[in-house]
Amino acid sequence: MHSKIFSATTVGIDAHLVEVEVDLSFGLMQFYIVGLPDKAIKESKDRIRAALKNSGFRIPERLITVNLAPARLKKQDILFDLPITIAILQASKLLDMQQAFINNTLFLGELSLDGKVRPVNGVLSIAHAALKFGKKRLIIPKDNCCEASLIKGIEIIGVESLVQVVAYLRGEQNIKNITSTFDNFKNNIKNHPLDFNQVKGQWQAKRALQISAAGHHNILFIGPPGSGKTMLAKRLASILPPMSFDEVIETTKIYSISGLLKKRSLVFHRPFRAPHHTISQAGLVGGGSNPRPGEISLAHKGILFLDEFTEFKRSTLEVLRQPMESKSVLISRANMSVEYPTSFLLIAAMNPCPCGHFGDSKKKCVCSKDHVVKYFSKISGPLLDRIDLHVNVSSVDYDDIKNDDLKGKSSKDMFVNVMKAVKIQEKRLGNSKNAFMSSDQVEKYCVLTIESEKILKIAFDKLGLSMRGYHKILKIGRTIADLQNSEKIEKAHIQEAIMYRSLDKKIQSY
Repeated sequence: MHSKIFSATTVGIDAHLVEVEVDLSFGLMQFYIVGLPDKAIKESKDRIRAALKNSGFRIPERLITVNLAPARLKKQDILFDLPITIAILQASKLLDMQQAFINNTLFLGELSLDGKVRPVNGVLSIAHAALKFGKKRLIIPKDNCCEASLIKGIEIIGVESLVQVVAYLRGEQNIKNITSTFDNFKNNIKNHPLDFNQVKGQWQAKRALQISAAGHHNILFIGPPGSGKTMLAKRLASILPPMSFDEVIETTKIYSISGLLKKRSLVFHRPFRAPHHTISQAGLVGGGSNPRPGEISLAHKGILFLDEFTEFKRSTLEVLRQPMESKSVLISRANMSVEYPTSFLLIAAMNPCPCGHFGDSKKKCVCSKDHVVKYFSKISGPLLDRIDLHVNVSSVDYDDIKNDDLKGKSSKDMFVNVMKAVKIQEKRLGNSKNAFMSSDQVEKYCVLTIESEKILKIAFDKLGLSMRGYHKILKIGRTIADLQNSEKIEKAHIQEAIMYRSLDKKIQSY
């Protein structure tokens, strides 16, 4: 007796169709699972036996062989319990599903020993690919319905137990199709709780964050302890453009695969990830024997905040260089390679010296020249080249704290200006941003006036800029011009852009 139903698995954030074949033969009562399953899938036979028994179904006294095809594709995670069980019931004639129903349906789910259906990871990726597979229906754990229902055009059947699934497949129980859409969820999005009007003073830092949000420019804050670097960084999300449907899907896929989605949670706000400086390379970029997304992928379409930047291991920071350029990271293992997206906005924060008070007007720096040079050398030149804006954040005075007039613009006001610049970029570059312009696009769109070109030439020679640093200044200048609705990059725009290379100037002047 033989049966075949359909399921799926994920590799990276992409889903792959899997055929679950079951054969029941005469012989010793054994249970084999083949088709390159991992250890967790091999252990499913014990869960399935207990779930069938405790749900009131007779276990076939046969030699049970399960094949997960294609055999060349490594199968991971524990989402095959339910499809294997349904295939066994179909093969033993306890179910009689029509072939048309089988061909249009994907089954996913983990079983507990008492027959309950538990949620699994990666459902959104599978739901997103279901139409491409030619499937119209998903039978999945009820707790996964929220993420799966983001995808329109798919019938979502959420189940809680094996008994309920069998009753539905036999036509004995009706389960309502989940019809929630992206628009229903989007209407319930709450405003960001943090606002820039809560920050006193720090005009230059706020201006730099507005430029960063408008053009997707990476930023480095340099300032003494307690000057507000973390406070500023946490408020950047309040002025970033809202996520599009495709961005929500792509980001939620990563969190779904990582098992970080809560029962009723989807990623509608741009992620803000702030890993501790003791994090390993694998934790930052992803890895493991079965590669999982790291912090740079969990920050995809959002913000990666690295506080105490110089306290990270240099080798850990260096692995950021390639993902920051290519916007993806390829993790290779002996038996597979997995690629994860990494289009994040980097905000880094550091002290200006080991004691934290170099250049501070309030406290005297006690560090020697060698200590400061060694401190800055923890960050390599190539990595600094990939950070567009270097911003000095000074200490806050007592008068600034008590002066209500120094609250400045709110996030709402800053957001309006950011969106105007974003719309200008969309007309020019499509869905891209100034920070992602290619060399040809820089030559085409970063048009300088005669005065601004003279200033840039002087800066190029004095600062010893690399070609990447030169292009960074042009891109920043283009974003500043967009914020002021200027067609050309004027003298004031390029001067401000050069000012944001403060770390280069500080190292040379010490």
